[in-house]
Amino acid sequence: MANILVVDDEMGIRELLSEILGDEGHVVQLAENAQQARLARQEARPDLVLLDIWMPDTDGVTLLKEWQRDGLLTMPVIMMSGHATIDTAVEATRIGALNFLEKPIALQKLLKAVQQGLTRSSEAPKPAAPALRVISNDNTAAPAMSGSFGNAAPAYEARHFSAAQPVAATPNNQFASLSFDLPLREARDAFERIYFEYHLNREGGSMTRVAEKTGLERTHLYRKLKQLGVESMKYAKRGE
Repeated sequence: MANILVVDDEMGIRELLSEILGDEGHVVQLAENAQQARLARQEARPDLVLLDIWMPDTDGVTLLKEWQRDGLLTMPVIMMSGHATIDTAVEATRIGALNFLEKPIALQKLLKAVQQGLTRSSEAPKPAAPALRVISNDNTAAPAMSGSFGNAAPAYEARHFSAAQPVAATPNNQFASLSFDLPLREARDAFERIYFEYHLNREGGSMTRVAEKTGLERTHLYRKLKQLGVESMKYAKRGE
């Protein structure tokens, strides 16, 4: 679990990133402008920062320069933007940004970039600490190299398997209760509601794993559950 600061002037982006990263087990702080980001950086010392480039008061590149100048760029910073040019991305990288994500941000790109940043953050102060190393698929500890995500599973993913969870019963009885006399739209919604509730129960409320099982992008899954009136939080594992 890491402390991640999300800096973006768009409320929808902040809330979405907070839900995704929170579901991955991280503690997320939110800032809507550079001033709030400065205070959060000073008070909480985040392990990683997701920083939007275009903001109304002070843009992200200027804030990045400020942190670099004042010796405060001690954590990995990932820049985000939907309108930045290649020159802006290169400048941010030259100043000290670890990565650049283009909006709309794909779920897998976000999680890989965050894992890369947290790996570098953990290795910098304590390169030999086992607790901060990535665990490979053969259960041996190995330092994560920059850009190598494919063969290593993030340590926090183990939370989905750490305790035995009751497997959800097959929804045959629920399907049997579906009425074929319903209009097609209502029947389809009823089927999808049962389908998603089954997977949410089976995966302990993990939106990441439900998205993988159902083949949906995380953002599409959130919209679909909201449309169907399915509350994902009630399926979350107790104690998380």
